[in-house]
Amino acid sequence: MNFLVTGGAGFIGSHVCERLLAAGHAVRALDDLNGFYDPALKRRNLADIQSLRKPFVFTEGDVTDRACLERLFRDANFDQVIHLAARAGVRPSLEEPALYQRVNVEGTANILEAARAAGVRKITIASSSSVYGVNSKVPFAESDPVFSPVSPYAASKLACEALGHVYHHVYGMDVVLLRFFTVYGPRQRPDLAIHKFARLIADGRPIEVFGDGSSARDYTYITDIVDGIMACLGQSFGCEIFNLGGSNPVTLSRLIELLEMALGRKALVQSKPDQPGDVPRTWADLAKSRRRLGYSPAVRIEEGIPLFVDWLQRRSAGSSGAMPATT
Repeated sequence: MNFLVTGGAGFIGSHVCERLLAAGHAVRALDDLNGFYDPALKRRNLADIQSLRKPFVFTEGDVTDRACLERLFRDANFDQVIHLAARAGVRPSLEEPALYQRVNVEGTANILEAARAAGVRKITIASSSSVYGVNSKVPFAESDPVFSPVSPYAASKLACEALGHVYHHVYGMDVVLLRFFTVYGPRQRPDLAIHKFARLIADGRPIEVFGDGSSARDYTYITDIVDGIMACLGQSFGCEIFNLGGSNPVTLSRLIELLEMALGRKALVQSKPDQPGDVPRTWADLAKSRRRLGYSPAVRIEEGIPLFVDWLQRRSAGSSGAMPATT
């Protein structure tokens, strides 16, 4: 099959491209290589993919550029689209809410419309656990009410889900909406806690810890996320939402302990007040994903953190960014 992966040069997107290529598919990645973090890191991801010497094409372009998308869909006969391109992050969205609206919501509308016009019948769209907001019920299930987002990022992802439902309802497209829970692993964005903390601890510099360390996140290793995405591609769902998480919340204090053990260094902690837009915990209910997708996360945090640290140390030393084995 011929796939378009938007955001294909990024953290999750680059791993999805590699998995699709390994499965024998043709892949085109679309990414604008914006400056949210160093574009050189994305170019390095692309070099890793291109070194596989598989049927892979990269197009630099922006999902908010309708003319770019029209050309892209006209020139390639895509069977499916995996839409991962987005502005990510809760705290940055508080600083630039209009940007998040434009890229995430308008960009998703553009992708859906381009796919519809080109006759693409199936699209998989990345959503986020952020849509659950401050949910008093745990674990979070797909059927829970999600009408109280607490950040512009979360609100933008809710809007993307609504657009996906519209394109299924009106045009009959097969739309899968995946709520990712705190993804980590090799190639993770440098602004995210695990990556940022690991570098600071390794350098002997202090880390800023917001709150008392009791906040908890359902950290999910990248290979488990990609497993979930791949499980969606060969089935028809109409329009469905699925959680993809580890279903094992880990407190911030415990995360720091695991990083200290993997790095062999103690963290220098600077305590800070809670941040606006943050939620106290996330926790994925996987009953639906297990039943419908056969989804079963395999990498626990106690294994995943050492794998990430090993990759980070090898990449910092200038070696290949290939994934370490998880067997």
